[in-house]
Amino acid sequence: MKRISRARDTNDEGQLMRIGKEECQDPDRALSLEWLETNGCGGFASGTVAGANTRRYHGLLLVVSPSECHRYMLVNHLEEWLHLDDRAISISTNLYPGVIHPQGYSHCISFSSTPWPTWTFTFDDRTVSREILCVRGQSTVVVRWRLLTPARDSIELRVRPKLTSREYHALHHENGALSPEATVTAQRVTWQPYHDLPAVQCSHTGSYHHLPEWYRQVQFPMEQERGLDFQEDWWSPGELRFHLESGREQALALTSEVADDIEIGDLIRKERVRRVKYHEVAKAPDRFAEALRRGVETFLVRQGSKQTVIAGYPWFADWGRDTFISLPGLFLVTGQYEAGWDIIQSFIPFVSEGMVPNRFPDLGKDPDYNAIDASLWFIHAVDRYLAYSKDTKRVRLVAWPAIRQILDGYRQGTRYNIKMDIDGLISGGMPGVQLTWMDAKIGDWVVTPRHGKPVEIQALWLRALQVGACLAAQFGEQGYAAGCRKDRRRALTSFRTRFWYQGGQYLYDTVDGPGGDDSSIRPNQVYAISLCDDLLTHEQATQVLQLVKEQLLTPVGLRTLSPQDRRYRPRYVGGPRERDSAYHQGTVWPFLLGCFVTAWVSTFGRTSKTKREARSFLKGIEAHLREACLGHVSEIFDGDEPHAPRGCPAQAWSLAEPLRAMVEDLGVRLVSEKAPSVRHKRPGIQPR
Repeated sequence: MKRISRARDTNDEGQLMRIGKEECQDPDRALSLEWLETNGCGGFASGTVAGANTRRYHGLLLVVSPSECHRYMLVNHLEEWLHLDDRAISISTNLYPGVIHPQGYSHCISFSSTPWPTWTFTFDDRTVSREILCVRGQSTVVVRWRLLTPARDSIELRVRPKLTSREYHALHHENGALSPEATVTAQRVTWQPYHDLPAVQCSHTGSYHHLPEWYRQVQFPMEQERGLDFQEDWWSPGELRFHLESGREQALALTSEVADDIEIGDLIRKERVRRVKYHEVAKAPDRFAEALRRGVETFLVRQGSKQTVIAGYPWFADWGRDTFISLPGLFLVTGQYEAGWDIIQSFIPFVSEGMVPNRFPDLGKDPDYNAIDASLWFIHAVDRYLAYSKDTKRVRLVAWPAIRQILDGYRQGTRYNIKMDIDGLISGGMPGVQLTWMDAKIGDWVVTPRHGKPVEIQALWLRALQVGACLAAQFGEQGYAAGCRKDRRRALTSFRTRFWYQGGQYLYDTVDGPGGDDSSIRPNQVYAISLCDDLLTHEQATQVLQLVKEQLLTPVGLRTLSPQDRRYRPRYVGGPRERDSAYHQGTVWPFLLGCFVTAWVSTFGRTSKTKREARSFLKGIEAHLREACLGHVSEIFDGDEPHAPRGCPAQAWSLAEPLRAMVEDLGVRLVSEKAPSVRHKRPGIQPR
């Protein structure tokens, strides 16, 4: 393998996130800030600014097995220390029972997340940087070190990789089944701790010394906070030694792929060129919107021939509902129409009985179809794709047959008692099954069953029928168009009659449920305004939005239940049962800000004053970009102040929906936008 050539590879001045010395050297702060690198194959690397792993999912080489579509944690960490002036100084950090050891964070003077995670450490008059990057399209991670200040002589850097080679949800403990062997060649070493899991190949610019050793009782405080097992053992096969000199880089590349030779310098240069091209260095018209846009690529994944969206990192896979809610914000407002089409097209072969899959499980299992809304969101996403791309031909030939299958499937009835009722509205549900996005389930207990006719499902159905009518007419199928218009008129009349709760001056959350009509104050009613212009009068829409603003709106999203409700849960804390029982009972979801902004502007007009007010609803998540996973928006927040971030620290729709609303409703322009933004129009529906 060739020696890495010197390269001027400093971070761009307009970088997304930079953390200074004070925060880097504050252990509580540095341990709370996370970074995330993804490879576009479903794998990733992640950790904290402090350098310690606080989750079981933190690690350097987490890969997806192509044959199983399942994730494995192969390399968890690197132990790094410098030998200088007869001293050993660590630049790594670990957590053990009751102690932080070593404390490499205490030497860190800065951290930046762009173009990839980069730390800068100082020791007396010496400055050293460490960089970590995932290579797009490969299960490969690169770590590079550089001495940034002139030195009289070289500094020895020693590095110990720490491996577990485990299923990524599991924890690893010392055992006798692990194989301690290594295959060593010139500047490459291969380990395979367990024969039935992928081997790890390490290419490097130093020398390798095989010295197996166990590191026991590593602590993961975030797992402990979530009421889960939080301690594991790491195996370290040996030690890599490098000599750091001014102007000379040292690096290693870890991969699960079979490769005869890896030129690390070429990987770094190509990845940097790719990222600069993707992120288009330019003065951003809106820094917040541009920060969200930069996070989009994180969620786009290709697994074999299937293009998909990862719902959230670190533990979610691809979900149909999340994918199609996120698609306009991820790919349409950002001008990535081909990526959007690839997503749409990849789901079409899986349409079954008029339903789009809600989830593709790991380990190659059959898709799950337990969603009443995913198929309707698919129709909405196709319509938005057509509005942006004007790609009538592909929509007519490929997507339109799938849309017809969905519309006909819902009319005739499909899984889980999902069907169009005699009143034209969609009903569904059966014991023990959760069908809407409020899908928490504990054993056989569905926390928010919402059986019957949920309000947002009716809005989506009315929207889907309108899309069906417009597309059928456009494609010369006048009879089908007339049927859609007829069904929509009936459903619209029924909605206006059934859903307005006169006693509270807002919309029922569900009607015709097992217990009757549900008047819980929830955010789902906002979709009746954001998706359609003709379901409510202007007065009704105003009343709904004012109520939601007063009782559900927080700086970081909408609560899922009014605090005045006796079932309200102010915090998402505790073990799995406690957390799941709070998931949709007051917990705040930031993705709902997208529909709220759309509804607000739709109702109160596209004036400068209205847009400024709507933009103010997003200030909390703008600040949040520096508070959890840098550059990303968390899945959820506590219902009560201070609204602590919870759940996945990087969630696709939490980023996508605010970004979509900023472009479509607030008129924000993006650096990469190909064409003027397409407003959120509903063809054939007259605005209020």
